[in-house]
Formats: sequence, C-alpha cells, structure tokens
Amino acid sequence: MCRNIKTLFNFEPPATEDEIHASALQFVRKLSGFNKPSQANEAAFDRAVAEVSEAARKLLTSLHTHAPARDRDVEAEKAKERSRLRFG
Repeated sequence: MCRNIKTLFNFEPPATEDEIHASALQFVRKLSGFNKPSQANEAAFDRAVAEVSEAARKLLTSLHTHAPARDRDVEAEKAKERSRLRFG
C-alpha cells in the first residue's frame, strides 16, 4: 500500500471530499506510475481518479462500526511518535 494513502474511515469529523480525492489521486498515481500523465493519457488518468473517488466515497458511506470514532489529532500524534521512534 502506498504510504501516503491515509485511513479515512471512522474519524470524527468524517473524511472530506478533498481527502477522498487526494487518496484516489495517490492510488491512481501508484497504479499508473505517473505523477503527472502526458497529454495523451490525461483524460484516462483524470477519469480513473474520478471513478476511484466515487468508489471510495461509496465505500466510506456504506461501512459500519461499533467502535468509537477516532480523533484525527490523537492519531497524528501517534504517527509522529512512531516516526520519531523509527527514524530518531
């Protein structure tokens, strides 16, 4: 999995459209190997990002959990601590 793709489910507040789009963009970049596609591939690339965004949005709205929603700030602090321990 691409390291830049973040978990979007079960957060308060819920994932924004921008977060969903950014995640889809990273996923399509990873699959295609393009950071920025050529003009010849731009339409297909953009269509893929839109389709992955829509699929992600549908997935996030259809998932259910009994676990309490996670706090973004707390999760960010945990990630910083893991990084500090790993890289010093």
